[in-house]
Amino acid sequence: MTEHGTIPTAPTGPAEPGALKEAIAAELAAARERSLAYTDADDDLLVRQHSPLMSPLVWDLAHVGNYEELWVLRAAAGITPLRPEIDDMYNAFKHPRRERPSLPLLGPDEARRYLATVRSRVLDVLDRFDPRDRRPLCADGFVFGLVIQHEHQHDETMLATLQLSGRPGIVRDDPTPPSRGRTKPDEVYIPAGVFTMGTSAAPWAYDNERPAHQIYLPGYWIDRYPVTNGEYAAFIADGGYRDPRLWHPEGWEWVQRTGTSAPLFWTWDGSSWWRTRFGRLEPVPEDEPVQHVCWYEADAYARWAGKRLPTEAEWEKACGGRTYPWGDRPPTGAEANLGHRAARPAPVGAFPEGASPYGVEQLIGDVWEWTDSWFRPYPGFVSFPYREYSEVFFGQTYRVLRGGSWATHPTVARTTFRNWDFPIRRQIFAGFRCARSED
Repeated sequence: MTEHGTIPTAPTGPAEPGALKEAIAAELAAARERSLAYTDADDDLLVRQHSPLMSPLVWDLAHVGNYEELWVLRAAAGITPLRPEIDDMYNAFKHPRRERPSLPLLGPDEARRYLATVRSRVLDVLDRFDPRDRRPLCADGFVFGLVIQHEHQHDETMLATLQLSGRPGIVRDDPTPPSRGRTKPDEVYIPAGVFTMGTSAAPWAYDNERPAHQIYLPGYWIDRYPVTNGEYAAFIADGGYRDPRLWHPEGWEWVQRTGTSAPLFWTWDGSSWWRTRFGRLEPVPEDEPVQHVCWYEADAYARWAGKRLPTEAEWEKACGGRTYPWGDRPPTGAEANLGHRAARPAPVGAFPEGASPYGVEQLIGDVWEWTDSWFRPYPGFVSFPYREYSEVFFGQTYRVLRGGSWATHPTVARTTFRNWDFPIRRQIFAGFRCARSED
């Protein structure tokens, strides 16, 4: 795992050729270190499916190697395929997660050997890589950024799987994140005006973040901090899960069908709330952002609070138009809880150095934040380098999440990054903050 200090991250603009190659090598190593750390366990844990929502960990492990082979070795470098017979098995679009345990997957040791073989050849390609190559797949090292970000995203997925496994001792138990408390008003006013949404300049940005475009937004209020466990517990205590007036119709049907009455992994002992976190039972910390709630729960809470969820445009404008809310410099650990520096959200108010120009805090890290927006293309969207990354998901099926969680690596934690999921999903490290329109 990355030690405290400056966290490696994606380039934010053109880089000197030697420095770019060094940065890519460091990023490749950091991503692989995480993947191997999260799968340093007995074979039973790795091959078992812990939830139909998730793949066996051993599938994720081999999949990141196959993806790296497909894009760096074959697409960019034109190298003869190493294991073409496994391509179909590790194609996420051909086999839903619930089917993957029945596939003849590579075993843990074979998967690790395959990853090592692929990586050795990738480093050879990187050694010969000319940063001046302006082919779209290669410009500014995009293909390397593609596989680095992809691996970090799967690393976060692995952490969600480990949480669902309930196995203690697999994920390190970090010291409690810093706590400084609330020192400012809980809402921030964002004035009306035009702002630039998305990016056309970030070298490793995905197609769904592009192109940059101008949007006008009326004035609005947004919470300075994400909603906390304590605040969410008040919603529960006030009958939030029993009042259909607070719920989207589909959300109310889900509550009734599943009997849900609290965030995933919470348990009531008759006097207080407890949570299971990576196999350990512990009291629910009141001042941490709530996580493991779905969009329907976030939406119901916002209604209960007399507010609403922000649109993704409102969320992004609150960041102030920078790579990160605090500016364009890479995170050092003082601005945000990222990259699994702690295996939990930090208490609200812990990172005043990470505030946006408007004074909104903890927009990046801690928990992914549900927004009110459907996942749709920006004006002028062009699919690249393949339709299945973004285009096939557009429509009114997936809700957008922003900001990244404590498990998200900084390479994918820029303010323009868009995540998306079904509004019913709770296994992800997701929470939310509220907004309201100007009176």
